[in-house]
Amino acid sequence: MQEEHDLPNRILRALRFRPKGMTITEVAKQLGVTRNSVSKHLEILQIAGKVDVRHIGNAKLYSLAQRVPISAFLCFTKNLILILDNDQRIVQVNDQCLKHLRQSKDDLIGRTIREAALPVVSTPEALAVIEGLEREQVIADIRYQRDEGEEFFYQMQAIPTTFEDGETGATLVLEDITERKRYVRNMEFLARTAMELVDMPPGQDIYQYITEKIAELVPNPRIFVAAYDEAEGEFVVQAAQDKDFHAGMARLLGVEPVGLTFPIKKVLSHPQGGNPLALLTRGIQEYVLDPEPGLGKLSLYGDIFFRQIPEEICEEMCSTWNLGKINLTFLVWEDRLFGSVKIFLSPGEVLEDKQAIESFLRQASIALARRQTEERLRRSEARFRDLIDSSPVAAAIIESDGRYTFINQAFTDLFGYTLADIPTGKEWFRLAFPDDTQRREAVAAWKADREAAGSCHSRPRTFPVRCRDGEGKEIRFSPIELSDGTEYVTYEDVTEERRIHGVLIGEIAGLRRK
Repeated sequence: MQEEHDLPNRILRALRFRPKGMTITEVAKQLGVTRNSVSKHLEILQIAGKVDVRHIGNAKLYSLAQRVPISAFLCFTKNLILILDNDQRIVQVNDQCLKHLRQSKDDLIGRTIREAALPVVSTPEALAVIEGLEREQVIADIRYQRDEGEEFFYQMQAIPTTFEDGETGATLVLEDITERKRYVRNMEFLARTAMELVDMPPGQDIYQYITEKIAELVPNPRIFVAAYDEAEGEFVVQAAQDKDFHAGMARLLGVEPVGLTFPIKKVLSHPQGGNPLALLTRGIQEYVLDPEPGLGKLSLYGDIFFRQIPEEICEEMCSTWNLGKINLTFLVWEDRLFGSVKIFLSPGEVLEDKQAIESFLRQASIALARRQTEERLRRSEARFRDLIDSSPVAAAIIESDGRYTFINQAFTDLFGYTLADIPTGKEWFRLAFPDDTQRREAVAAWKADREAAGSCHSRPRTFPVRCRDGEGKEIRFSPIELSDGTEYVTYEDVTEERRIHGVLIGEIAGLRRK
């Protein structure tokens, strides 16, 4: 009887030395017992999870079950784990879960999920998954936001579980996927804003756009964005976020904060002035707001607002919005300063997604640089066109593909044609040279002169031209091909000169005959 009672342990010892497994017959032969007895105990051990069985043909091959103790699993996994019974009472929880949920084990064991009112697992989304659990494992993403605004994401696996006594329950395994979610969200954000900045029309307020996009990444945003006026040496506030912060600032200051100027030159010449330009950096730097100077500290009155806002109002701002820190950066590209960004935080707040914000601000700085370059080009082109248009000499600009992109007023006065009449060189030659033979000769001479002269060399030639009113004129063309293939052409009416030249030639010929 004692041998029968000890048989399960003897079977386990026998299997331990045969890791590849043993059949019922092999176990019975080694232990010197009947096959029926071995078969009965192996079946019990299999139900208890202590042995595994494999089928090889008609034979069953038994081996020790390789299982990790639940206690070891709970201790060493990084995931958050709760084990629930059939009534959703918590029967086990690991240390990582206790630490993350800010709870003690005594507070949780024996209580239901609803009674415990735990973050994440007691949310309606998580409870719906747990209560709907049947035979199959269920995986769901759960979003949770703390009271202070910090957001977390978890992937929750709800696994049906059978205990040793046969009772059923569930094991909840929560993996913190916040960083993964943030990374995906930030990549989508940067891809979207990059396209929006490229497609942004010239008239859109880019500074307001910057504040709105930062607010998508920063909970409870209190943001100032200023443009830098290089000529005046001052920052000009262009946008503020959010609405309450903006309105409150206007109330405290008595004026609209957008449009306020902070002259750096004036601060630098102040007897107690610091050097705000020394703060210039390409990355976001966090400082504690403190009236007293020190390492890692900035004064709202002196360093941020350059003594342009009264000190008592600066103090009231800090108390009204509980401002304790500032994250400061500048809009810089290729050593050019375009503006500044100030993100105010409460003492306990943390600026999440700093890297994504820095990447976005680099994109915005490039967009500002491109916008300023385009604006300078527009002004330069406008000056050039004004210069040509006010010139008394008829002139036209012809693109390399033959399109007329500009003719000045003197051109229209000379020929009568407008840009609408001659959009291309083909139309110009058709109208100016109505005779087919003359037109072919003029086109051939134009092309030959262009090939012979090359780039940036004038190639004057005189042609008879028909004006819009039908009058014929002798015109000296002086085209110059620029480096990009564009042609700049001036036109001079030499009709009278040719007439006088003809008269003189006739008189000289007459004198010779006499």
